Amino acid sequence: MHMGNEPDEKQSAADDDSVDERFENGEVARPIGNGRGILRINEIGVAIFVVLGVLAAIFPDFFTTPYVVVSIAQFIVGMITMGLAYFSAIERSRTENVAVAGVFFASGAAPKSIQRRFLLALFVQVVVGIVVASVRVYTPAAFGVLAPLWVVGFTGLWVTAYGTFTPRDPELKRSARKAETKKQRPSASKRVK
Repeated sequence: MHMGNEPDEKQSAADDDSVDERFENGEVARPIGNGRGILRINEIGVAIFVVLGVLAAIFPDFFTTPYVVVSIAQFIVGMITMGLAYFSAIERSRTENVAVAGVFFASGAAPKSIQRRFLLALFVQVVVGIVVASVRVYTPAAFGVLAPLWVVGFTGLWVTAYGTFTPRDPELKRSARKAETKKQRPSASKRVK
């Protein structure tokens, strides 16, 4: 993935506004659908995690095992979705300036409303995982801290399918790069003087 030349904060804020405008104006080419299914699955998964986390903290004898199973399942699904998003981002990076923060945190690549939903879900999962692990110290409930990968993976899936990135400048061919390099370097005769 192309990671160089990260924009400064002012440029990033301007890009966020332009992302919202491109989505609202319908200028963005999207696959069929609008990504609501990904958002819905993500939020349902977070809700299940939160409910089981609260129940595991209050009634550990009955709900710790289901909480751990859901936490590990969400971790595994999160790894898989992150991998899919990563490979999709690599493919998109051939023609667009793709950044890791854009893919996995929707920074500058999704409308702010979508980004807020994913970041809120991530925050909730992190807090619940840490609180449950803190309340039930030295128990399997600690596996809950792995579950937030679920949100990161689904954010990546949404962004790589529906997000926008700025187009990349075309790269020069090898011969053109050599010629450009020669123009920038002073010749040996000029350096001797």
